[in-house]
Amino acid sequence: MRRVLPPVLAAFAAIVLWDVAVRTFTPPPYLVPSPGAVWDTLRDDRASLLASALRTATSTLAGFGLAAAIGLGVGSVLSFSRSLSSAIYPLTLLFQMVPLVAIAPLLGIWCGNGPPAVIAASALCAVFPVIANTVDGLRSTDPNLRELFRIHGAGRVRTWWKLELPWAVPSIMTGLRIAAGLAVIGAIVGEYVAGYAGADAPLGIVVMASLRDFNTAKVFAAVLLAAAVGFLLFGAVSGLSWLLLRKWYAGVR
Repeated sequence: MRRVLPPVLAAFAAIVLWDVAVRTFTPPPYLVPSPGAVWDTLRDDRASLLASALRTATSTLAGFGLAAAIGLGVGSVLSFSRSLSSAIYPLTLLFQMVPLVAIAPLLGIWCGNGPPAVIAASALCAVFPVIANTVDGLRSTDPNLRELFRIHGAGRVRTWWKLELPWAVPSIMTGLRIAAGLAVIGAIVGEYVAGYAGADAPLGIVVMASLRDFNTAKVFAAVLLAAAVGFLLFGAVSGLSWLLLRKWYAGVR
C-alpha cells in the first residue's frame, strides 16, 4: 500500500484539479474536455477503443521483443571486443539521435503499411537503451572474477554465459524498463505514418481521426489507453526484474 497509494492519490488529485479548472475557466470542449467527457467516451466507445488498444499493444509487444533480442545480441557481441565496440557502438547512437518521425515514412515504404512498419518503428525506438545498458553491464563485470575464470580455462563464450551475463542482469533490466516506454512511443509514431484506418484502426489512427473531427475527448481517451499499454508493459518488465533479482535485493538489505 505504501507504494501504490501515493501515485493513486496523486492521479486522483490531478483529475480533481483538471475538473476544477475546466469548470472554472469553461474552455470550449474541443480545446480541453472535462474528465467526465473523457470518461463518457471511454464508456460509450469502449468496444472500439479496447480493440484499438489491443492492436497497438500487440505491435508494441512485438516491437519490444524484437528490440530486446537485437539489443542483447548486439550488446553482447560488442562486449567481446574493445576494437569492435569502438568501431560499431558509435553507429548504434543513430537509433537514438535520428528522429523517428523523419524515418518512419521510409519504414512504411520498406515494410508496407500496417503492423510490420509499426513493429519496426517500435523496435527502432526502443533498441538503443537495451544495447547501451547491456554493454555497460557486461563491461562492469569484476575483473578479478574474469581472471578466475581465465585461470580455470573458461573460454570467452562460457565466461560470457556463466559470469558476465548474470552480472549484467540488473543493468539489462534497467535498459528493458526504459525500452518498455519507448516501444509504445515508437508504435504510436509508426501508426501515425503507416497505420491503417477503418474499424480495426490502432490507437495512433484513432488519435489522428479524432483530431480531424475536433473530438478532443476521444483523443484524451486514446492517449490514456496508450499510456495504460505502456504502464502494463513497464509493470511486466519490473515484475520480471523482481523475480530475477529478488535474492540479490534481499542480500543487499
